[in-house]
Amino acid sequence: MSQVKELTHEDVRKMVSSYMNDEHVALVEKAYRFAAICHHDQRRKSGEPYIIHPIQVAGILANLQMDPETVCAGYLHDIAEDTGASLGDIKELFGPTIAMIVDGDTKLGKIHYKSNREQMAATHRKLLLAMSKDIRVMIVKLADRLHNMRTLQHLRPDKQRRISNETLEIYAPIADRLGISTIKWELEDLSLRYLNPQQYYRIVHLMNSRRDQRVDYINNAIDLIKDALSDLKLGPNVEIYGRPKHIYSIYRKMVTQHKQFSQIYDLLAIRVVVDTIKDCYAVLGAIHTNWKPMPGRFKDYIAMPKTNGYQSLHTTVIGPEGRPLEVQIRTHKMHEVAEYGVAAHWAYKEGKTNGVQQTRDSQKLNVVKEILELRQESNGTDEFMQGVQSDIFTDKVYAFTPKGDVIEMPKGAGPLDMAYQIHTEVGNHTTGAKVNGRIVPLDYEIKNGEIVDILTSPSSAGPSRDWLDMVKTRRARNKIRQFFRAHYREQNIEQGKQMIENELREAGYDPFELMTEKKAADVAQAMHYSTADDMYAAIGFGDLAPVGVRNRFTADIRQKEEDDRQAAAQRALLEEHKTLEKPDERAKQKQAKASSEEVVVEGVDNLLVRLSRCCDPVPGDEIIGYITKGRGVSVHRKDCPNIKAAEKSGQRIVSVYWANPHGDKTNYDADIEVQGYNRNGMLNDVLRSINNSTRFLNSVNGKVDHNKMVTISLTIGVRNLEQLQLIMNGLKNIRDVYVVKRVIR
Repeated sequence: MSQVKELTHEDVRKMVSSYMNDEHVALVEKAYRFAAICHHDQRRKSGEPYIIHPIQVAGILANLQMDPETVCAGYLHDIAEDTGASLGDIKELFGPTIAMIVDGDTKLGKIHYKSNREQMAATHRKLLLAMSKDIRVMIVKLADRLHNMRTLQHLRPDKQRRISNETLEIYAPIADRLGISTIKWELEDLSLRYLNPQQYYRIVHLMNSRRDQRVDYINNAIDLIKDALSDLKLGPNVEIYGRPKHIYSIYRKMVTQHKQFSQIYDLLAIRVVVDTIKDCYAVLGAIHTNWKPMPGRFKDYIAMPKTNGYQSLHTTVIGPEGRPLEVQIRTHKMHEVAEYGVAAHWAYKEGKTNGVQQTRDSQKLNVVKEILELRQESNGTDEFMQGVQSDIFTDKVYAFTPKGDVIEMPKGAGPLDMAYQIHTEVGNHTTGAKVNGRIVPLDYEIKNGEIVDILTSPSSAGPSRDWLDMVKTRRARNKIRQFFRAHYREQNIEQGKQMIENELREAGYDPFELMTEKKAADVAQAMHYSTADDMYAAIGFGDLAPVGVRNRFTADIRQKEEDDRQAAAQRALLEEHKTLEKPDERAKQKQAKASSEEVVVEGVDNLLVRLSRCCDPVPGDEIIGYITKGRGVSVHRKDCPNIKAAEKSGQRIVSVYWANPHGDKTNYDADIEVQGYNRNGMLNDVLRSINNSTRFLNSVNGKVDHNKMVTISLTIGVRNLEQLQLIMNGLKNIRDVYVVKRVIR
């Protein structure tokens, strides 16, 4: 694969300036400056400045001609997660829309999960649900993932494989479902590079080895097609060009069709782009007139578009030299959708950047509807993610109803899956099915293009529990389970109550004392159920573990027992301290006397010693002495730049050390500098943190620049380096503080 050029911010600025107005370009520029400030001291695994990553993400989005909010989110997408700036800061500076997109792309890093898998599933769930509210969340995430994949060589091999596998299972299918083929193909090729490098580089080598022959063949075919179309008067905007197959698609064909590379003939295809749909069919007729079409290799995605909006005519003919030749025919508008998918709907249009029209367009995507339905029907994060992978991001089959409606289902689905996709009541009253006019069993696997007639009866008793093993989609399985919940509700409620009573008895509690109506209602509300009966029914059906509910009932009792244990332990500890002997006063006096000499000059007595004011050393710092003229020995920190020149020459340098490296007084001055975003209350938070650690705050100065970044300079009194580090660590934990450092005057 060829290397992708690394963009600079100036490149991105030129890209957005080509299609945005001045006001929107200024907003993008503001986002870059804020990102540069927030990431200024951070680096990636490669050692490069971190800001390079947001620039590349924004560049990918600008290449799609996305609206200003999306490009800004590309610059800002990592700030809330990786810097001291918060989503509130982004909302204040850039508005709620950009903050919402950034929030949707932020990982759930501050929540602790039992496993990495659980955390990953929760992150994906949050991302997909945010996508269902605003599709731009996912477009930014895909751009982020694409640049991460381009720079994956800097990570360990195990991380490369894990991220590539996740990309292939989640992000490439999302790009496909959103129709963004420019991103989809690159994600798949890069994933294959790390998951199966031998096959990846073998295919690259084989493609390059006979590239000239294939190019000559395609150029010859293009000339023949131009001659065949010359009489159609298609206009000046017709484009005819060769399109190379992507590495991953060749690899998949080799695996699924059990072919060797030499047996794959359609490594290159020809694409014809015209102005109108009428022209598409005219071109198809001309090509079929000149070359024989191969049976079963014609697809009309114009009359029956894919769910991601893709439209095109695909045909494979016996071309020049008797070799198969694939031709794709589409309009210019279809080509834009094929390359950029939903991003084409969200592309910047002057005066129409509020997303109203784009939202209508994005809602046409079935994937958004499917995600919302899965969210409503799934119990828990794992089930939601399994449903996404099994129902949404798998290969599809398309079947017809007797009325001619097209029903899309995951590959492997059967009549029951189709029935529940049409309507829940159709599924519940299904009694059989016909495929192409003949009766088939309910576990029949539907194939592309078949006409499926679902047979129903109003007197049907409803689903059988055997159906749970027949259906392939999570939607159908959930609908069947809902039926059993509703029809056996009373039985499930009684069973759930009995299970909780048994759990409480086994744990040594009285169920009649704890399971009051009020307590049960409170527990149900805490577990997000409308009523106690809903909670008991979920336990009886098996959706809710009884142990967790038992713990909710006993939480107050167990907390009181724990408080009593801690109070008893504290009383015992206090009694133990009262019996300890008082420390020897003479030892304390001796220690105080030993620490009265602050700095000792090695090998010399009775020299005047003073601490330098340029670097303010404190006990615990590595120090060095410099013999001044008439003022004794000046003590500096070893990293003080003012001592570096003298140290190199070795002249007038003496070794010094602290008499007591831990210090015993609080009058050693230390100069520190705090940098951050100038929000309301920032100075108060800094001063409060200082006052919690030392009583000696000698001076405070602050200044704010045009980017609302504040620099606060402080001089504080500390006992030693350890206390200074504690103070600085406390300052670093303050929200919106980016840098805390000691300064040299």
